[in-house]
Amino acid sequence: MASTSTRTLQAQDTFLVTLVSPENGSYTVSPEIPADGKVASGTELTVTATPSEGYSLDAVYYTFKGGMWGTTSVETFVPTLKIVVDKDMSIGATFVENNLVENLNVTHDVVYAQPGVKPLKYDVYAPKGAKDLPCVVIIHGGGWSSNNEDIMRGLARELTKGDQYVVFSLDYRWVNNLDGDENPNYMHNLIEDVFGGIAHIQEHARAYGGDPTKIAVTGDSAGGHLSAAAAILSPMIGDRGFEGTNGIYEFMPSYMPQGKTVETVKNEITDAIKVAAPSYGPFDAKDFSNFIQQKDQAYLGAVSPFQHVPNVADRAIPHFIVRGSEDGLINDALVQPYVDLLKQNGQTVEYLVVEGAGHAFFDWKPDAQTRATFAKYGVPYAAEMKSFFDSVFY
Repeated sequence: MASTSTRTLQAQDTFLVTLVSPENGSYTVSPEIPADGKVASGTELTVTATPSEGYSLDAVYYTFKGGMWGTTSVETFVPTLKIVVDKDMSIGATFVENNLVENLNVTHDVVYAQPGVKPLKYDVYAPKGAKDLPCVVIIHGGGWSSNNEDIMRGLARELTKGDQYVVFSLDYRWVNNLDGDENPNYMHNLIEDVFGGIAHIQEHARAYGGDPTKIAVTGDSAGGHLSAAAAILSPMIGDRGFEGTNGIYEFMPSYMPQGKTVETVKNEITDAIKVAAPSYGPFDAKDFSNFIQQKDQAYLGAVSPFQHVPNVADRAIPHFIVRGSEDGLINDALVQPYVDLLKQNGQTVEYLVVEGAGHAFFDWKPDAQTRATFAKYGVPYAAEMKSFFDSVFY
């Protein structure tokens, strides 16, 4: 009886490893996976990917159950990935056409700040030979509580077509304690990360061929809110705190360039952001207050782009907004009031409803369904977005 009890408490001996059939390339796994897929716990696997002619590596990855959306993927963008088997998982590699990446210099994991446990990073997609090109900053979605900058790489590649933009894909803290931080992160902290990331991008943009004075912001879902916040709330950047004392709510960027005042950073960000493309996101915090611990109306208003739309006479911020007709999370009632308010203030707005599309069609993940959805909806509407940006910058 004692031995049975001891056996029950022991670690699982094996886990099921499933190999996903690749397209437009191949990969090897060493040591070889047994026919039944059962691999001893603790085994280190080496996965090496090779693209077919005419293709380049997108990612080597493994996927397991867990996380906000039911599954989580861990990806690397170099040909070899080492994985220690400690759970059931699927392994695979994805490849993209050469013409999507052959004229790009891609820089991964530029750390711009670390206000908590997680280093905050962005990736850069710069056309080779870029010089003084407008910058696009992408802010990913995921309920303010999942995903990172990698999920926007499909959109980043589409927006660099034609070699007219340097694209930066930005990560930020997750709300509450989901990053493992001892103290919870609040919604204004995430907005402060976005402003800190933009300040860092402006400081270093010219090294990648970008013009720090010409910025477009975009993002999807939660990133739709955060990209609208970047465009609309930048005049609220300041160092007097976000406690509401004497009615003061000011965003302190989580990165500050050395030698610059907060006032200077505020003005540089506000002047640089020329256009916004917040996709299928909410714009008034009352519509996502379940993600926010503070419940007072003043706080909710301070993190709501809807409450701070400027008149075009004061500041022009053209908006390009898309939403899927079948989106079960963001319906028209959450978007149309923002569109109407922008128009009432004289702002240029293009609002497109994508027939047949659901939520998150700008996401790029290794699973075939997400990539097919991006090909069907993300690619053509990224082209529409880019055309809108062109109308501002070119």
